[in-house]
Amino acid sequence: MHSFPHRYFVDAVAGPEGTVNVNSPGLDEIVSSPPPEFDGPEGYWSPETLLVSAVSDCLILTFRGVAKANKYDWTSIKVETEGILDRVDRVTYFTEFRIKATLQVPTGSDEEKGHRLLEKAKLGCLITNSFKGESILTTAVVSVIAEARE
Repeated sequence: MHSFPHRYFVDAVAGPEGTVNVNSPGLDEIVSSPPPEFDGPEGYWSPETLLVSAVSDCLILTFRGVAKANKYDWTSIKVETEGILDRVDRVTYFTEFRIKATLQVPTGSDEEKGHRLLEKAKLGCLITNSFKGESILTTAVVSVIAEARE
């Protein structure tokens, strides 16, 4: 890992109407629009969906590191996040992130350890640590039978 502080650069360009083009050096452009909840069109990423996606993405990437450091074998993870945007005291912000992590592990794995490592990943996720809203994690660890190899 590089030493701190880390810096991330993004530019966004738009006209008076239409989409916003979001760019970062070396990355594909993202086209963004207000979400339908703010009268935007369907079919575009919005700042809100991008922010909520960062919660899921960060938890997965943090879990990878935690699992590796703990020599924990797993086969896949799915993280579903619901971000609750609300207006409190005349200020609109995400008040809560409901995160459901489903971890698949080989049969015979220590499932309790999987739950503990998911919790550790949640505590280490720099995205959720950066928010004012509460992050609530629900976990499931599911054993899967390894497929026979030919």
